[in-house]
Amino acid sequence: MLSLFWVALVSATLLPGGSEVWLARLWCVGESPLALWWVATLGNTLGSMINVALGRYARQFQDRRWFPASPRGLARAEGWYHRFGELSLLISWAPVIGDPLTVLAGVFRLPWWRALAWILVAKGTRYAVVLLLAHYWLAPLCQ
Repeated sequence: MLSLFWVALVSATLLPGGSEVWLARLWCVGESPLALWWVATLGNTLGSMINVALGRYARQFQDRRWFPASPRGLARAEGWYHRFGELSLLISWAPVIGDPLTVLAGVFRLPWWRALAWILVAKGTRYAVVLLLAHYWLAPLCQ
C-alpha cells in the first residue's frame, strides 16, 4: 500500500508515473478495493497539491528569463483559466493536461481548500472508475 501511495503521489506531479497500473496490480492480488481507493486518491491528491504549491511559489519568478512560460503564454493560460475557472480542475486526472492545470491553480492563487476539494473529487472519481474497470475487465485475468 505504501508503494501505491508513492507511485500515486509521483504520478500527480510533473514527473511521469503509472499509478493506475499499480492500482490494478494490487487489486488483482487481492488488496481491499476501498483501501486501494483511499491510498491512491490520497497520494495523487497530495501530489497535485504539491503542484499547486509549486505554482504559487513559481509565480514570483515570472519576470526571470529562465521562467518556463513566456509572458504571452502566461497571459493566454490566464485567459483560458479564467474562462473555465476552478472547474477545470475536474479534469486534473487527465494525462498531459491535468498536472499543468494544478500548477495553474497555484499560479492564479486559487484558495487552497477549493483547489483541494476539486482535485479530490477528480482524483477520487478516476480511481473509482479504474477499480470498477478492473472488477469487470481484469477479474478473469487475475485468476
